[in-house]
Amino acid sequence: MGLARLLPRPGTRDDISKGATLGRVIAFANQKGGVAKTTTALNLGVAFSEQGMKVLLVDLDPQGNLTMSQGLNPDSIERSMFDVLVHRVPITEVIHHQEVDLAVSSIDLAGAELALASMIGRERALEKALAPVRNDYNYVLIDTPPSLGLLTVNAFVASDGVIVPVQTEYLSLRGLVQLENTLEMVRDNLNPDVAIMGILPTMFDRRTLHAREAVEILQENFGTLVFDTRIRKTVRYAEAPVKGTSVLKYDSNGNAARAYRDLAGEVLRNGKAP
Repeated sequence: MGLARLLPRPGTRDDISKGATLGRVIAFANQKGGVAKTTTALNLGVAFSEQGMKVLLVDLDPQGNLTMSQGLNPDSIERSMFDVLVHRVPITEVIHHQEVDLAVSSIDLAGAELALASMIGRERALEKALAPVRNDYNYVLIDTPPSLGLLTVNAFVASDGVIVPVQTEYLSLRGLVQLENTLEMVRDNLNPDVAIMGILPTMFDRRTLHAREAVEILQENFGTLVFDTRIRKTVRYAEAPVKGTSVLKYDSNGNAARAYRDLAGEVLRNGKAP
């Protein structure tokens, strides 16, 4: 298929995720919306927490879906990541203690890119905000908006690596080229160490040939970067946010929760068998 010629082959998954270290920052990014970035950030974070790790989630999406997924209303939040990035409010002032710690979003964040545009060092606003707290956590997980704008660039600059949730459909795979190009620019100018640390197939329906072929294309082009875990389609991922919880709390023994525990194990052991 044509995609095999379009996608570059990055190196193997690096080892930044190996072990229960402190201060590892991971961004979840894909400029295509609806690929389970928020679902993955939340449930992977809770899966880490189940293993005794301290986790901070950062909602960098003006839509505030991660914030809402923990039962909070972005419209009634007084201070959010907008204030952290634009007004340099300490990030501790916008952290709410939910299933895990959560630095919340609000609709104001939609104006952050415009407000940051004229600021010196605008690409490093998040990196500077996280600096005082990142070593208080084993993992800081950043949910980004469905774009490759300034907020997402801030996440790349602040991160050690990027996990890319990809819907198992052909058209969804093409966006990986643009994302990798953006990462390359960030590496050249702002953060030489950031790279894709894993690609996560989501909304996988093993009954369809199309989904299976999409995974095969990912594996052909990205090799060991592709996680073994497949996030399958299930209504549980839609039901859990209605209750303001992760799927691990909502349906602890179900297949959906098990998938994210499996993913946590992969990240912690660098995708290799113990």
